[in-house]
Amino acid sequence: MREFDVDYPRVLVVDQMPFGRSTGTSMTLSNLFHGWPRDRLAQIYTANAVPSTDVCDEYFHFGPSERYLPAQYRTLRLLGWDGSSSFPKMPAIAAVRDAADRRRGAARLYSYLCAADDLTPPRFTARLDGWVREFRPDVVYSMLGSVRLARLVAHCARVARVPVVPHFTDDWPATLYAGGEFLGAGARAVRRAIGRLIESAPLGMAISRPMADEYERRYGIPFSVFLNSVGEEFFQARTTQSEPAAPGRPIRLVYVGALHLERWRSLHAIATAVESITAAGTPMSLHVHCPAEDQARHGHLFDGLAHTRVGPALVPDEVPGALHGADVLIHVESFGERLRRYTRYSVSTKIPQYLAAGRAILGFGPSEVASMAHIRTADAGVIVGVQEPSALLDGLRRLSRHAEREAFGRHGFEYAVRHHRKSQVAAHFASVLQSAVDAPAASRVGRSAVLLDRATGER
Repeated sequence: MREFDVDYPRVLVVDQMPFGRSTGTSMTLSNLFHGWPRDRLAQIYTANAVPSTDVCDEYFHFGPSERYLPAQYRTLRLLGWDGSSSFPKMPAIAAVRDAADRRRGAARLYSYLCAADDLTPPRFTARLDGWVREFRPDVVYSMLGSVRLARLVAHCARVARVPVVPHFTDDWPATLYAGGEFLGAGARAVRRAIGRLIESAPLGMAISRPMADEYERRYGIPFSVFLNSVGEEFFQARTTQSEPAAPGRPIRLVYVGALHLERWRSLHAIATAVESITAAGTPMSLHVHCPAEDQARHGHLFDGLAHTRVGPALVPDEVPGALHGADVLIHVESFGERLRRYTRYSVSTKIPQYLAAGRAILGFGPSEVASMAHIRTADAGVIVGVQEPSALLDGLRRLSRHAEREAFGRHGFEYAVRHHRKSQVAAHFASVLQSAVDAPAASRVGRSAVLLDRATGER
């Protein structure tokens, strides 16, 4: 990647999560805005979270008491909501969500409940508008993810009279409420919300090249590719696998990440394969580091698998060490039809970290998903793209050979050096945001609706 002359516009970031290192989204945000002048960056966030001041100083917490209409807020409180946590963490809603893992009817009910929350009329306060005007942004940037958030982004851009740069990390515009919630009203609301943003967007950002190509066709504006980047702590901590594992020592497989989006299913298949391959004479162990909430929901499913350990959860500073302590790093995606559509263009936050760690990767998930393609492009590991136990066993046997692991790890590290260094990516990111500010204003009214209809096959 070549170096870029950096010019920093005044950016208003609007997202659910604030800058920080507690989630993949917050970590990616912090890495993309690495080195940004503090007086030229501000954020509006909606989650009940404590923001970090490592990157940004100016925050506006648009909390539930402000963004919900008074009647809706009071109703939710009467239903047992504490008034601060996210809607899915309401006790009643969380119970339905947990049941959704086991029963299709509960999954359907949960999707309707989420849609009802997301689609209710938004509320924008004078305090919010005054804060936006006082900051005087040149551009509004967001990773989006819901109708409610997209409406907030569009509102802030209208108040400030500046362009929007949407950044898509999953194909939620094509999959959110695709089950026909409320007789299709949910899907129509998604299209309208995205359409309004595209009208104000001179360009967009996507998390992978396949997504960028599809979204350029779908929405008619150029898209640049930005995914997570990694700091020097990942590169500096790298040690080579210069010697094979000692005789009798299990080959250590490590997974770091969440188990949502049914990733636990694919991970469980790997755990089962580890039992089989160990019994056949090639000892392996699987170590799963996931959030405590995921351990509580899914950890028991791995009980009885003698060579798998779930936990402990890691704080961000512990991640580089955990990755470098592995022989093989694991990435999984769901084979379920709905989720493979949702993740088909996505590249997980941890993939650049895995590559920078210089360890071979086992990717288990649909072969067409962009995260698997990214590993394949880097020649950094083995991809098992079909849901077949024999294919998974073959992949593990291949990675049991030291020479194969060493070559894959070296390739991945070299790819990360070229493409995922935080300082380089952040400079490129700044240049693209500045180009959005410099782009001539052009009317897109009406065009986005046509493009959205074309993308969904509707007229």
